[in-house]
Amino acid sequence: MTTATRTRVLDHPAREEIRLEGVLHALSDAVRLRIVRDMARAGTELSCSFFDLPVTKSTTTHHFRVLRESGVIQQDYQGTAKLNALRRDDLDALFPGLLDSILAAADAQSARLDG
Repeated sequence: MTTATRTRVLDHPAREEIRLEGVLHALSDAVRLRIVRDMARAGTELSCSFFDLPVTKSTTTHHFRVLRESGVIQQDYQGTAKLNALRRDDLDALFPGLLDSILAAADAQSARLDG
C-alpha cells in the first residue's frame, strides 16, 4: 500500500501583482507590523510558533494571511511547520526604501513610547 504525499501550497501574489495599497494596509496593523519587525530583525525564515503575539491563534492566522496575500511575506510548509520569510527583495524592487522607512519609523515610535 502506498500513501500519496500531498504538498500543501499557499497562494502568493507574483512580484508584479503586489500593490502599494495592499502592502500599506497590511503594515497598518500593530500586530502585523510587529511580525514584520521581528522577521526583519531575524533575517531568516521563522515558524509561526516563534511569535508570541497578544492575540488568539485564529487571529494570528488571519494576520499571517493578510501579510501573505498582500505580498509582504512568503509562507511555505516544511513538514508540519509553516515557515515565514519577509519578501524584502520583492518589496525593495517595487517600492525602494519603503520597508526600511516603515521599519525605522516603527523603531522610533517604539523607542519614544517605551522610553
